[in-house]
Amino acid sequence: MIYKKPDYSLSQISVTDSPLHLGEAFEKLFTKNALDFVAQLIITFEDRIDQLHWGRLKRKVDIHLNGTLPHFSDRTPSWKIATLPGRLQNRRIDLGDVSPANTTHLTKALNANVQGVQVDFDDGHCPTWNNQIVGLYNVYQAVRGELYNVPKLDKLPILMFRPRAWNMTDHNVTIRGKKAPAPLVDFGLLMYHNAKIVYEHNCGPYFYLSKVENSVEAKLWNDIFVWSQRRLNLPYGTIKACVLIENILSAFEMDEILYELRDHSLGLNCGIWDYAASIICKLGHNPKFLLPDRNKYVNVDKHFLKQYMLLVIKTCHARGAPATCGMSALLNENSTVVEQVKLAKKKEIEMGADGFLVYDDTLVPYLNELWNKCCKHPNQTNKQIDVNISESDLLEIPSGGVTLTGLKHNVEVAILFIYNWLIGNGHFIYKGCVEDSATAEISRLQVWQWITHQVLIQDTVQIVDKAFIEQLTTDFLKNQNNNLMEQAANLFVEIVTMRYAPDYITTYLNDHIIFQQLHSKSALKAKL
Repeated sequence: MIYKKPDYSLSQISVTDSPLHLGEAFEKLFTKNALDFVAQLIITFEDRIDQLHWGRLKRKVDIHLNGTLPHFSDRTPSWKIATLPGRLQNRRIDLGDVSPANTTHLTKALNANVQGVQVDFDDGHCPTWNNQIVGLYNVYQAVRGELYNVPKLDKLPILMFRPRAWNMTDHNVTIRGKKAPAPLVDFGLLMYHNAKIVYEHNCGPYFYLSKVENSVEAKLWNDIFVWSQRRLNLPYGTIKACVLIENILSAFEMDEILYELRDHSLGLNCGIWDYAASIICKLGHNPKFLLPDRNKYVNVDKHFLKQYMLLVIKTCHARGAPATCGMSALLNENSTVVEQVKLAKKKEIEMGADGFLVYDDTLVPYLNELWNKCCKHPNQTNKQIDVNISESDLLEIPSGGVTLTGLKHNVEVAILFIYNWLIGNGHFIYKGCVEDSATAEISRLQVWQWITHQVLIQDTVQIVDKAFIEQLTTDFLKNQNNNLMEQAANLFVEIVTMRYAPDYITTYLNDHIIFQQLHSKSALKAKL
């Protein structure tokens, strides 16, 4: 493949400067050569990124106007993904939602007895400019053995970089006058500063790719990998990536997604709350896809989610790829929680999963013990899943209604997520669980769908409507004495009462003037 060097100059790149106390990190990250690499990367692929967004819109219009439902395509002939490096043969436990901007949390995670750490610039992270610089610099230091109280690279769990997804724009970086695609800013800087070092230590560069909707988007990422490897003089196939199947559309193209990334694939991952939320986002205008109270009626034992997880495992194992399951969000508060987590993860192991994520590192010893009891090998990729899964299996919505308790919980989680986002946190702890954008998505989309379809709350005569949601938010705010929390509640009501729900809550908040104003006060514009 031959690449034509883009016609551009550094004067066309504008980057928001950092506050003075982050000046050293800023200078090390945003060097002339690093910006050169990021600029060429974005300019090379910006037309295809535009096509990606128009393609998503076209698909959405087709679903809404024509009632078109996703469907399977014919599988390609027999093939396998490229052989994985030794350290990727064991993918049992990753720590998830590890925002690299939270230095204490990152340091703790890098000292844990796990196979990998999800260095998360996406679901568990809020991309303020300060957070981006701190996060990128913490990775820069960790890779070089310069992060305080963190072992050398050879002794670390694998750093699994998770850049922001295609739905996000970086408001602090512009190329040729246009704001930059956030995933390529993250990916480009992570690659430029760290790829050669982790490659020389046989531990990367490896990635999680989130919110991929189809195989065309997977091919775009594959081509980005090929371009980047050539630019950095890394061997073809060095980059490995695990795609999160967290979208109902991608669930019908798992095999094709693996195929497009076959030389760079690290398998697929399940994420049930994002996945369930995407059903509402894509199909929820149709009452046939009305999802009941998630806390009472939606779990991995329900047919549509169990079949989805089995299909991920089946598809991966047929192609020699690892299949990993989602993150346990529970905190280790007592022995009952430990047993609850172990029981849930044992089910996933018995289904054939090769690994999963967990948030609380104190649960790791119990889960390592569970793995040692349940599986004698580093992975289960040789375990073939003999099930026939139909299109209707993935679209079979569980029965059930809306409970007042479940509605209140969704309202609380969504408001608290918005509040935490506004103050610069991508996740938070609530009622013994970690909550992030995945749970915020399902929470706010369920409320939106219940309002849209005027659902009746079980055992009452109350309809879920705007007035009742406003009453619930008012009740919640009585226990809060915080002006910003009130703003968060107002934003929540605004989002859930829209005629058409925003595709992603993080996009909506990232682009909102309130968020922009809160996090631009200390920023200075600089031409580089």
